[in-house]
Amino acid sequence: MSKRLRPSGGYRQLASFQTATLIYDATYFFCEKFLDPRSRTVDQMVQAARSGRQNIAEGSRAAATSSQTELRLVNVARSSLEELLLDYEDFLRHRRLPQWAPDSAEASAVRSVPRRFREDRTDPTDRTDPTDPTDPTDIKDLTDTERWALYARWLEHDDPAVRANAIICLIHQANYLLDQQIEGLERDFVEGGGYSEQLAAARLAERGRRKMGRDRSDRSDPTDLIPDCPQCGAPMVMRTAKAGKNAGAQFWGCTGYPDCRGSLPLDGPPGDAR
Repeated sequence: MSKRLRPSGGYRQLASFQTATLIYDATYFFCEKFLDPRSRTVDQMVQAARSGRQNIAEGSRAAATSSQTELRLVNVARSSLEELLLDYEDFLRHRRLPQWAPDSAEASAVRSVPRRFREDRTDPTDRTDPTDPTDPTDIKDLTDTERWALYARWLEHDDPAVRANAIICLIHQANYLLDQQIEGLERDFVEGGGYSEQLAAARLAERGRRKMGRDRSDRSDPTDLIPDCPQCGAPMVMRTAKAGKNAGAQFWGCTGYPDCRGSLPLDGPPGDAR
């Protein structure tokens, strides 16, 4: 099977998706236990939690063909969890229940679960079966049920304030992970281009392999009209300006970017470095 140009899927191993799953399940049970099922707030909270989880998955699946769609969906997930965060903060404030300070012992205990799990599992004597290489040493390798069990003392607590505060901690963790994910996606898009740009670059590379030594005056292949970089001679690819006075305009950019920043106007003839 040929390798795909851009990988997609694999979202179940994303820490952001796994944390969002905890948040979705915890929100469902929280609303079921502490809120009136006829309340519109219940529907809003459950849907916001679900949106956070589902959009991470959909964005991962969209990665194969549209980096812009992936980025948009991950941003939607981030916005949904921010909305849910406000709902939990409102719940505590309206009932005059305490909200944990970020540096409190309670909040620190919730945040440190992944770290403490890794530390405990690095000691072979603490593992279920020290001879089993599949015995997980990272929280990401657990099943959803096993991961839930690590947080159960907070997420199944009879005190709604404990549950709400623990979920707030998880939302902050998920949002941090999503911010890192978004930053990485934006950087990859700027440096490597979107799917269509990468496809064009792959086409150019294949053309170069097949036409080594061929007379460039033969323009029977439309891709022969694509210019070479005036700075380094590498094939160029069509790009779209993302910022500045020319935002939205298309131009030829070097496939060697960011090492080479050669460019040409889209309407200029091959080799024209105007």
